[in-house]
Amino acid sequence: SSHHLIFPQTSLPFHHRSQQMKSVIVAIVVNLLIANAWAPSRSLRPRASVLLKSATTSTADPATGLIKREKILTEPKLWEYNFGLQDPKLALPHDLEARVSPPETFEITEEQIRTLENDGVLLIKKAFDEDWVEYLRSATREQVDNPHFWSFAGTASKLYDYIQRNIWQTNAAFSNFYYHSAVGDILRQLGRTDEIRLSTDLLMVNPNKGFKWHQDNQNGPITVDDGLRFWISMDATPSTHGSPVYLKQSHENTVVEEEAVFVDINMPGLEAYRSQQLKFQISPGDMLIWHPKTVHKIDGAPDGIWDSYRRVLGGTVAKGGAKYQDKTGSGGVLSDLGRHSLVQGDNLDSPFFPVIYPRFKPSEAVARDEGVVGRNPKDIVSKLGGLAGKAAGSRFFSFFQVLGSGPGTGDHPAIKLPGAKK
Repeated sequence: SSHHLIFPQTSLPFHHRSQQMKSVIVAIVVNLLIANAWAPSRSLRPRASVLLKSATTSTADPATGLIKREKILTEPKLWEYNFGLQDPKLALPHDLEARVSPPETFEITEEQIRTLENDGVLLIKKAFDEDWVEYLRSATREQVDNPHFWSFAGTASKLYDYIQRNIWQTNAAFSNFYYHSAVGDILRQLGRTDEIRLSTDLLMVNPNKGFKWHQDNQNGPITVDDGLRFWISMDATPSTHGSPVYLKQSHENTVVEEEAVFVDINMPGLEAYRSQQLKFQISPGDMLIWHPKTVHKIDGAPDGIWDSYRRVLGGTVAKGGAKYQDKTGSGGVLSDLGRHSLVQGDNLDSPFFPVIYPRFKPSEAVARDEGVVGRNPKDIVSKLGGLAGKAAGSRFFSFFQVLGSGPGTGDHPAIKLPGAKK
């Protein structure tokens, strides 16, 4: 799910909430200006105290003898954050040569395409083999050990143990994954299109709080029909929490506004969907794809403590022919904070939204490597400033309501499905 900027829940009148939001936005911008987080300089500042471990962690309470669950990851200290571009120099699987080899392919069936179109969600088992899974795990390990400043807002909020938007922009291991894996080929078949561009992505490690029923609006500057959501798992998710639960065919509903985030599944017009809940058993290498309007939720760990891993690379891609949508003044702008030259209605043709099918463009890859692609303080100020208005603020505060979902949330039990079988 696409969330990375969190404000506290509040029942204050709107004018007070609006003032609160302005203050938070100003504070964020000031910190960004001080930190100079958009600089293209390369740095790796490893964390001394935390390494990704493969085993669960627990200790016995000396007073009671009871086992105390402990988080497998701890929040980075302020001085442990890195800025600029990062490159862990990971070798690609299958003897692929970075920036040279063409992307891999993966055959999708017509039945799978129709399942996505009809149900609004599709699970592809073993879309990525063990070599690719280990590559992504290694990239994630390097990233968590060397946390980037752009993870600060989500990580400090305790929303995730680690979460970073547009990870492809700052970490070369992830951009190389998009350039050379079969992810673009999979999505172009499912979207029935001849081109796929990456609109926005997220690295997500262990969702602590979970998300109530919602739809995704952090899809980058595109319409919902021009986008496809994806979710690539590096781990098996527990049976009780951590996996998305979807309302089957809810992408066809006509009652949830496109810019809404929180969805009350008991609202009139969702009767046909709320009793059809789909939950998939996720294994390493599995890939979920769904329509941006498909209503779903994610249950966090029951006590907010992950003593194992749920590592996911997810995001949104744009189909060929997508037009740039200027979302300044709405919550959707948070996934489009780069200083590019695109304006409303332009073709989505920019290194800020790189082609990953049919294959990457060398000029776009160079722009990323040289730090041309990234977030800009002036653009952040101008775009986030538009959220202070009442109309935009009302829509944006819908975002608060998705937090805090735990196992069992909802009025109907989920249908647990093995693999992609309905």
